Amino acid sequence: MNIQILPEHKLSSVAPLKQCNVEKKEVELILVKDQNGVQYTSSSIIPTPGNGSGPPGSSEGERETWGKKIDFLLSVIGFAVDLANVWRFPYLCYKNGGGAFLIPYILFLVIAGMPLFYMELALGQYNREGAATVWKICPVFKGVGYTVILIALYVGFYYNVIIAWSLHYLFSSMTSELPWLKCGNSWNSQNCTDPKAINGSILGNGTSYAKYKITPAAEYYERGVLHLHESKGIQDLGLPRWELTLCLVVVVFILYFSLWKGVKSSGKVVYITATMPYVVLFVLLIRGITLPGSMDGIRAYLHIDFKRLNNLEVWIDAATQIFYSLGAGFGVLIAFASYNKFDNNCYRDALLTSTVNCVTSFFSGFAIFSVLGYMAYKHGVKIEDVATEGAGLVFIIYPEAISTLPGSTFWAVVFFIMLLTLGIDSSMGGMEAVITGLTDDFKILKRNRKLFTFATAFGTFLVALLCITNGGIYVLTLLDKYAAGTSILFGVLIEAIGVSWFYGVDRFSEDIERMMGFKPGLYWRLCWKFVSPAFLLFVVIASTVTSSGLKYDEYVFPNWSNVVGWAVAMSSMLFVPCYAIYKFCSVSGTFKERIAYCITPEHEHHLVADGNVRQFKLRHWLAI
Repeated sequence: MNIQILPEHKLSSVAPLKQCNVEKKEVELILVKDQNGVQYTSSSIIPTPGNGSGPPGSSEGERETWGKKIDFLLSVIGFAVDLANVWRFPYLCYKNGGGAFLIPYILFLVIAGMPLFYMELALGQYNREGAATVWKICPVFKGVGYTVILIALYVGFYYNVIIAWSLHYLFSSMTSELPWLKCGNSWNSQNCTDPKAINGSILGNGTSYAKYKITPAAEYYERGVLHLHESKGIQDLGLPRWELTLCLVVVVFILYFSLWKGVKSSGKVVYITATMPYVVLFVLLIRGITLPGSMDGIRAYLHIDFKRLNNLEVWIDAATQIFYSLGAGFGVLIAFASYNKFDNNCYRDALLTSTVNCVTSFFSGFAIFSVLGYMAYKHGVKIEDVATEGAGLVFIIYPEAISTLPGSTFWAVVFFIMLLTLGIDSSMGGMEAVITGLTDDFKILKRNRKLFTFATAFGTFLVALLCITNGGIYVLTLLDKYAAGTSILFGVLIEAIGVSWFYGVDRFSEDIERMMGFKPGLYWRLCWKFVSPAFLLFVVIASTVTSSGLKYDEYVFPNWSNVVGWAVAMSSMLFVPCYAIYKFCSVSGTFKERIAYCITPEHEHHLVADGNVRQFKLRHWLAI
């Protein structure tokens, strides 16, 4: 029988085995039989209690793990692949030079997106903690954990509303004639115009069909669903709409029952929510390319214009899109990875899931632009007149195109099921980050996880009611711009600095080696140490410089709403300096010892008393 050994050790019958810095394991040898004078033995490795189950200083012997590896992969893919992959990337690609946009996009994916993705997965898996308690590796940075948890909570306030819109549209689609096909409904205005009467000559110069607000589809969205015409602005919200309230209740219940038992339950839900969008996208693509004008749309999507790369805005769009698309910094990847087995190959997972996410974005563009080409053909206008992004694409333009097809009810139901599943698993990820982050930090919450999950879901529901009032779209726009804008970029920048510089890339690499048996290559270490922080700093500065006041279509928000927005953003960012000050004041010792305790991993605090603080040595800061 073969002797089982660890794969990273190679035995030689001549040379002695080199001493390796790995954990010791006891080996049990059992004599099996004696045949022809040769003894055959069987060996097995006996895990030593406390070894290999977690990082040094880990007090948690057992932690819930994913039922299967595929549960984790689908959860990460489901979180990363969200509505933005469908309603933002295709338009950005088209607007910024088509195929040429892929150059900065793939560049930023390779030098920053994947390294950050890999870093968060490894950080969570090694320490087996949520976004806050993972900072036992450098206690002064625990505030950034609270920052990303709060941001994930803020996003849940309005992201669930978009899912509720999708559910509303899904229910409304279950009729023989789609409600946004014609004028003459109770919600339509007197100016409502039949789309068949709208063509290039009527639109005139400088008017985009996508911005034409008196089509049946546009009026159904703004007047039939949002009731925006009944609000004068953000200062005039009104009461929550009962139809959307019911949809929101359904969404919150789905989230609660998906998460109440932890990853054992959520890991099964993603079998549907993470795979369904791919089936629907493929079906929509096949239907789309059979429509007249579809090839014109696809050609416009892929048209290569290298001159656009001279524009800084294109590079900023690529950088922000790759960052938000992968979902680093929301604490979700850390939370998901913390439920992995300690020796799971998170390197392979990072490459696989980040690649799948970006390929999905590119693939969805074909399904979107084939239909936009059909819309342009139908109205006799250019692709640029119907191309748009965001809610206008998935709740106005695309539904209008679907309504003109044979079997429109079927296509509408299929499309909105896709939007629903795209949103649900992303929202599940955000809520899991909040729940895991806080239950790992406060044991009383862990003991009452089901109750805390309900409290979190109900809390997001209550705040989300503001977003389903007559003027709710204004609240949603404010939260979308400020809750997870500059603040999340700031949070990930601090996170990258904390791991790469204060904890140390060399020590982080040793942690990964302890899990997987191999050290990250020089490329990854250089990216973590220099490239990723520089990339994040660039995106933070660019987003701040290019930031403008709040605006929704032609409505300009009052100045006080921008102040409220920045207050929301600062409420999460201030956790970083406030916790650092608190930590410094709460430890005892001289000024130098307090600094040492703040930046030394908790399991090495005994070294501070001996004056052996590696962060006080130049070698620590120069190590790669």
